[in-house]
Amino acid sequence: MNGPGTRAMSAWIGEYTLLAALWGASFLFMRLGAAEFGPLPTAGLRVALAAVFLWPVLLHQGHWHLLRRHWRPIMLAGLLNSAIPFALFAWAVMHITTGLTSVLNATAPLFGALVAWAWLGERIDRLRWAGLALGFVGVVLLAWRTPEGAGPKTGQADWAMAACLLATGCYGLAASFARRYLSGIAPLAIATGSQLGAALGLALPTCWLWPAQTPGPRAWAAIAVVAVLCTSIAYTLYFRLIAHAGPSRAITVTLVAPVFAVLYGALFFGEAITLWMAGCALMIVCGTLLSTGLVDALRGSPLRSR
Repeated sequence: MNGPGTRAMSAWIGEYTLLAALWGASFLFMRLGAAEFGPLPTAGLRVALAAVFLWPVLLHQGHWHLLRRHWRPIMLAGLLNSAIPFALFAWAVMHITTGLTSVLNATAPLFGALVAWAWLGERIDRLRWAGLALGFVGVVLLAWRTPEGAGPKTGQADWAMAACLLATGCYGLAASFARRYLSGIAPLAIATGSQLGAALGLALPTCWLWPAQTPGPRAWAAIAVVAVLCTSIAYTLYFRLIAHAGPSRAITVTLVAPVFAVLYGALFFGEAITLWMAGCALMIVCGTLLSTGLVDALRGSPLRSR
C-alpha cells in the first residue's frame, strides 16, 4: 500500500492536519477576492503572490539549482496542480456556495487513487475502497444538508459543479505526476517552481481580464491570505506529504478540508453546526483513516506495496 520512501504516520500526520485547515479556508478567501477581481485575475494573483513569497525562501535555502535542473516538470506540475484548478474553483465560487465548492473538492482522492492505481501500480484493496466510499458518502451528505453551504446560487450551478470536478481530476493527475517525475526534489523547490509556472500560465488572462474598477482593501487582503497561507505554505506542505506519505494518501487531505470549512463558517459567519454536520464529519474522518491506511498504521500492521 505504501510506495517506496513513505514514512510512518507520526512523521506526517501533523502536517496533514495543518494542510486540511489551510485548504478549508481557501474557498472563503477566494470568494472574497473573486467578487471584486474576477475569477481569472484572482487565480493569477494567488499564484503570482505565492511565487513572490516563496522565491527568497528558495534562494535562502539553497534550492535554486534544483529548480533550474528540473524546471520543465515542476512548471508543468504548476499548470496541473495550481493554474487550471485555481481558475476553475475561483469561477465556481461565484456560482455556488463555498461549502459546496469545498465538498466537491473532496472528490480529489477518488481521482487520485484511480490515477495512482492505473499509472503507478499503487494497490487499492477492499478496505481502502471502502474508506474512499465512506468518505465520499459523508461529503455528499454534508453538501445535501449543510445550511448556507450547499445550495446553488445562480443558473450556472451545474456548470460550476462540473468545473469543480474537472479541477479535482487535475489534482488527482498532478499528485501522481509529482510522485513519478518530481520524487526526491525538495518540496520547497517544487512549490516555488510550480507557482511560478502557474503564474506564467495565467499571466495573459490575468492582465486581459483585470477589473476596470480598483478592488478594495478587503479583496486585496483576501488575495494576500489565500496566496501566502493557503498556497505558498500549503503547497510546500502538500509536496512534503506526497514525498512522505504517498500521492493517494496526500490527496485525501481534501476529505478533511470541508470539515474545517464548515467550522470556519460557524466561527466567522455565525453558521450553525448541527448534529447532521457532526455525523457527516465523523464519516469523512473515518473514511480518511481507512483510505489512507492510517488504521493499519495505528494497529502497527505492515503496509504492503504492490
